Amino acid sequence: MAQQRLQKILAAAGVASRRKSEEIILEGAVRVNKQLIDTLPAFADPDKDTITVNGKRIHSQRNVYFLLNKPKGVICTSSDPQNRRTAVDLIPIKERIFCVGRLDVDTTGLIILTNDSELTNRLTHPKYKVPKTYIAGVKGLLTTEAVENIKKGLWLAEGKTGRAAVKILKRSPAESLVQMTISEGMNRQIRRVFARLDLKVKSLKRVAIGKITDKGLGVGKFRTLHRTEINYLQKSTANAHQ
Repeated sequence: MAQQRLQKILAAAGVASRRKSEEIILEGAVRVNKQLIDTLPAFADPDKDTITVNGKRIHSQRNVYFLLNKPKGVICTSSDPQNRRTAVDLIPIKERIFCVGRLDVDTTGLIILTNDSELTNRLTHPKYKVPKTYIAGVKGLLTTEAVENIKKGLWLAEGKTGRAAVKILKRSPAESLVQMTISEGMNRQIRRVFARLDLKVKSLKRVAIGKITDKGLGVGKFRTLHRTEINYLQKSTANAHQ
């Protein structure tokens, strides 16, 4: 294998994200063939060189990719000081995996978990926005005017939301059911958009990540991503991280 950037090698081995790996290198925790490396750029060959982090040799690992239909009450972190169930807990494998982005504790639906930090960086990179589709149950009547405002974008603290695809599935004075497809990843974006319109979200479920849907995947269940799905995600974010 040819020479690669050292932070990319560390990320591929599951040490940390590429950005965090850069910090680890600059802190003086990394050696290549026993030589201290604490400046960037730095390069190595993962097949030929002995690379250590804090004295522990790193090894290449197989990448794994899972799609989880997250239940309500499960959090999207690797560990939790309150001992709540995490998404990682629901996938019993030996590899250390992490969530690609987050769903809040009350939101259900699809989330990808992997140990491929390179793909994770791409999927969460602000330049490349893989669309995500949700179904929201909203208390009260969702008016046509409100739908048009959501489609055009609304101002939140971080800025204006992008254009959204909106489809009314059910509408009554008591409750509305709406399908929304968005491309940003602002914190609790959909709940905050409806709050901006003085509407309360009663339920929220992510049903698709790009072309990958929840078809056949029950709540709390997971499956491995198909090779075609992995290729689709990689192609969708091909130039996100240079």
